[in-house]
Amino acid sequence: MSYKQIMEQWLDFSELETVWKKDLELLAEDDKRAEDAFYRDLEFGTGGMRGEIGAGTNRINTYTVRKATTGLASYIKAAGTDAMDRGVAIAYDSRRHSPEFALEAARTLAANGIKAYLYKAPRTTPQLSFSVRELQAYMGIVITASHNPPEYNGYKVYGADGAQLNLDDADTVIKHVYQAGDALQITLDNLDESLIIELDEAMDDAYIEQLKTVQENPNLAPETDLKVVFSPLHGASGQIVKNILSEVGYKHIYYVEEQMEPNGEFPTLKSPNPEEQSAFEYAIQYGNKYAADILIAVDPDGDRVGIAVKVNDEYKLLTGNQTGAILIEYLLTQRKEKGTMPANGRVFKTIVTSDLGHVIAQYHGASTEDVLTGFKFIGEKIKEYEETQEVQFLFGYEESYGYLIKSFARDKDAVQSVLAIVEAAAYYKKQGKSLVDVLHSLFERHGYYLEDLVSVTKKGVSGADAIKNLLEQVRVNQLTEVAGIQVQSQEDYLTSIRTFTDGRDPEAILLPQANVLKYFLADNSWVCVRPSGTEPKIKYYFGVTSNSEKDSREKLKVLKEAFTAEMNRYLKE
Repeated sequence: MSYKQIMEQWLDFSELETVWKKDLELLAEDDKRAEDAFYRDLEFGTGGMRGEIGAGTNRINTYTVRKATTGLASYIKAAGTDAMDRGVAIAYDSRRHSPEFALEAARTLAANGIKAYLYKAPRTTPQLSFSVRELQAYMGIVITASHNPPEYNGYKVYGADGAQLNLDDADTVIKHVYQAGDALQITLDNLDESLIIELDEAMDDAYIEQLKTVQENPNLAPETDLKVVFSPLHGASGQIVKNILSEVGYKHIYYVEEQMEPNGEFPTLKSPNPEEQSAFEYAIQYGNKYAADILIAVDPDGDRVGIAVKVNDEYKLLTGNQTGAILIEYLLTQRKEKGTMPANGRVFKTIVTSDLGHVIAQYHGASTEDVLTGFKFIGEKIKEYEETQEVQFLFGYEESYGYLIKSFARDKDAVQSVLAIVEAAAYYKKQGKSLVDVLHSLFERHGYYLEDLVSVTKKGVSGADAIKNLLEQVRVNQLTEVAGIQVQSQEDYLTSIRTFTDGRDPEAILLPQANVLKYFLADNSWVCVRPSGTEPKIKYYFGVTSNSEKDSREKLKVLKEAFTAEMNRYLKE
């Protein structure tokens, strides 16, 4: 069936909600947008689904949420009555239609005889993860599109352990979703409102009690003169961060009032992404006004956090890799000093995260384990090692500004991270050091590790084809050098094979399959190419190290320019 025929079915659907009818009228005037809205079903992948809000099968709306939840309900019912009774915890952030989509998910579950625990106001993604565990629910849903632009929303699914679904379970859910049929034909005739249970502040209190355990030096809070500016970027984290920082005793916290209220239009921001300088525009004004030591910004669903540190008269933004390195140094140093460092402690990071974290952990006597990109794989490892007791979780992080300190949540947790960052800054300020001073001492000890990322957006049918073509071409035309530097080994996570250029036999990569290629170069640099799992983007990652900042910056610049030009050539073919 053509996209025009499917669109006609939507136009003819008498019960279509008014908001989507209006959107259809606009689509009828733009063939390109209409095709993109109807040429396929919005993909439900291993992490759920994310897309533009609007009418259409390739958009997120009441009907695609209902279809996804019907598939999820089918999966839960197949697990039996105990799973149905344990139910599903549901949270949502500040985005457009998030409350409506969350309620639609709850109603769909209830119509299928499944209990639904629904928050009545925005909550963070990590608090949803915690809530699944606290309630002993069978699954969790959070309505969010993280730091995407305002026109996006999404639907993420969590397992009973509070982590995003592992690949096997996700594949099974995906099959149930695609078997759910035509989204417009799904009805809620058997809705039982009594199965929808409202979650309130009692769950916040339980979460806050767990947050307190993140502290290594709780006595620092009431005595420090550290000054902090915080912004939730119009997202869900503002109140819970305010509550925890106040409760543990920090006094000099200044909140960006213009950005504290949840607002899915993000009216004061170019982008609600704490990875970007523009997200700190208001925080910098507050920082200058109050002479703040650090600025902290958290993305709309409260799982990613970015920081800026006062250096002379300016604020320097740290990368996700750099913040992760500082947290590892602080947390492991404290554990060692207090004698709470386990002999089998391990730090977890993704394959595109800096190697600086690895060498810091090794320096302190901890091991490190790499996982595929996506925090679900860190959550999966936490569960695995809880069962085997082979290693103990110390810290998990990824370069994209996501960190987890304590495993009472099983997704990256910006609220935990804010508490740890503020404590680390207070601890080092007491020693006369800023977090940037700490970072430079790590560079001096271990080498100047620098990283960068290039993201290329390719929307629509043609964009998806271009990204697919790039990865196919790179596999056919294997790289032997990048910027004149020899490739020593290649890791292809789709074939799960590591190959070498010195004649050694290939090795198996003991990770799940993923459409990712990583190259290790003769000068200890590396590059990686992977498509985004949630956005129409292809991403190029870079990592270098040397004995000086100048050399590392030059290496990174040359590597980035050469590899990006090579990859973009394939995008245009």
